[in-house]
Amino acid sequence: MIIVGLTGGIGSGKTTVAKLFESLNIPIYIADVEAKLLMNTSTGIKEKLVELFGEKAYLNDELNRPFIADTIFNNKSYLKKMNAIVHPEVGTHFKQWLAQQNSPYVIKEAAIIFEHQKQSQYDLIISVIADEDKRLQRVINRDQSTPEKVLAIMKNQMSDIDKVKLSDFVIVNNDKSTLKKQVQKIHKSILKHIKNTTI
Repeated sequence: MIIVGLTGGIGSGKTTVAKLFESLNIPIYIADVEAKLLMNTSTGIKEKLVELFGEKAYLNDELNRPFIADTIFNNKSYLKKMNAIVHPEVGTHFKQWLAQQNSPYVIKEAAIIFEHQKQSQYDLIISVIADEDKRLQRVINRDQSTPEKVLAIMKNQMSDIDKVKLSDFVIVNNDKSTLKKQVQKIHKSILKHIKNTTI
């Protein structure tokens, strides 16, 4: 079984693409969703986040997302420290999940594969790209965020041009009508790649 990374900048539409692969019976692991779950359920993570951010990190035993987001926005060093706490736990959880799968390949969706030099953990990588104005509008609509906050996140992520150079496959998500065909084509290419490498 091979591991395919699915990445892309904020608002590129990774989750939409992941759902299309899921409709082809490919198991999907969305790292961001699992990380959020672990931040609310893992005692070890909770203790470390309270140590890092203080008692306000949790409100009624739930992660205080607005407080965390504001803290990170105002001081980028907190993001690095939080990732150092959460990412290893997500990695362990992914390995446990992977052991339960039975498929030619699985997809792990993660926003910052290249930014953290994690590409060696994947056999193939798909990047989802889209025009910046489309990405910006999607995130503003989805999160009720401000353009300033979204642009600040974009600045911390690698450009689409650089991602494309490092990727095995690229999906352009400016128009939803072409997405399904792009996903089906890549799915066939991955299956062909698996067949050729196992002969």
